Amino acid sequence: AFFAGSGARRVDLPTYAFQHQRYWIDMVPLTGDVTAAGLGAADHPLLGAAVAFGGMDGVLLTGRLSLRTHPWLADYVIQDSVLLPGTAIVELAIRAGDQVGCDLVEELTLEAPLVLPENGSVQIQVWAGAEDASGRRELTLHSSAGDDGVSWTRHATGILRTGGLGGGASLAEWPPAGAKVVDLDGFYDQAAEAGFGYGPVFQGLRAAWRRGDEVFAEVALPEGVSAEGFGLHPALLDAALHAADLTGGADGTGRLPFAWSGVRLHASGAETLRVRLTPSGADSVALTVADSTGAPVAGIDSLVLRPVPATLTSHEERKSLFGVDWVPVPLADGDDVPTVEWAEVGALADALSGFVAVACPVASGSDPVSAAHEAAHWALDVVQRWLSEERSGAARLVVVTKGALAASADEGVLDVAQAAVWGLVRSAQLENPDRFVLVDLDDEAASLE
Repeated sequence: AFFAGSGARRVDLPTYAFQHQRYWIDMVPLTGDVTAAGLGAADHPLLGAAVAFGGMDGVLLTGRLSLRTHPWLADYVIQDSVLLPGTAIVELAIRAGDQVGCDLVEELTLEAPLVLPENGSVQIQVWAGAEDASGRRELTLHSSAGDDGVSWTRHATGILRTGGLGGGASLAEWPPAGAKVVDLDGFYDQAAEAGFGYGPVFQGLRAAWRRGDEVFAEVALPEGVSAEGFGLHPALLDAALHAADLTGGADGTGRLPFAWSGVRLHASGAETLRVRLTPSGADSVALTVADSTGAPVAGIDSLVLRPVPATLTSHEERKSLFGVDWVPVPLADGDDVPTVEWAEVGALADALSGFVAVACPVASGSDPVSAAHEAAHWALDVVQRWLSEERSGAARLVVVTKGALAASADEGVLDVAQAAVWGLVRSAQLENPDRFVLVDLDDEAASLE
């Protein structure tokens, strides 16, 4: 209204400030010649090698996953954690079955989410074991963070066997007769509110219809995402599962795959799917999957879906069973208590026997960064002074702080600056064994005794 009478007109904004062009080359997984190391090629985008064992029936498939080598996995975010989708795990199971001549994933149970680190990588191992008397093979999936290969977590177990290629339903009539269109406006916004942060690669649900208890869905990979090398691209199958939230058994909170039964793959390479989902239980659905012409692609007899776990544990959080806990240790009668001599920093050379204690001063000012720098410089000066005195080798320097450590789970660090002193002196302890002792005090007067 302000410009209405002034003759002003709208003009296009300059575009250069808002246009973005990316010049970085996309990282692709390394696919060197593993045969030189005595391994077999796995021929799969998520796997690097296949290992057969002499004198044993079975195969081990190995690979390494990271957000750098497989950036599309970063689009699968659940409760702010990047997970390997359950559909990727069933894809690995199908590939393992191909390797040992099994065309049916009879059972596959996901025991623990596989959280991918923001930085670094995760090793995976898929083991298809020996055939038993009934023709079944045991399947397991393990992962380990980093390169140590010491700590492994089992994420899935299952059974492979033959007999899955029979049948395969067609979905040639599309949309199906009598089905009513489902409005998908805001579908992924609602999913994000429920903790399912699907990125563009996993937002593949294009259309949906409902007929009684049945839900029909059309899903597709976004432009630029290739299904080459996959039996059934995990993002494509996962998008098909999004339609499970439209079935009568869904409660609107979002669920993840838990247990698969009767999974068979009829054709590979599809980039667009037609899917029929039929409830098979209170928390399960059966899926018929076809390509854009209606020809069979896959079938799943039953998939049990469960709510997301309350907490998702990463490898970094799970890699050690040990934690730090402070346990009070009272002195018993007769314990030898060493004598400690207090000294000023400038007079350390005059006190070079037994235990010599110096108190870390409280840093001046209220800025925690400046205070930490000031305290760390003080500690460095003390350490260097002590080590420069050759005669100090017969004594130990006790660096005394106050409030640098939390003595219990419900107590926080009281003084960040003094905590920095502990970090610096710990390094000096490692480099100079038996030369330094760290003591942290609280406000109790008895702590000085």
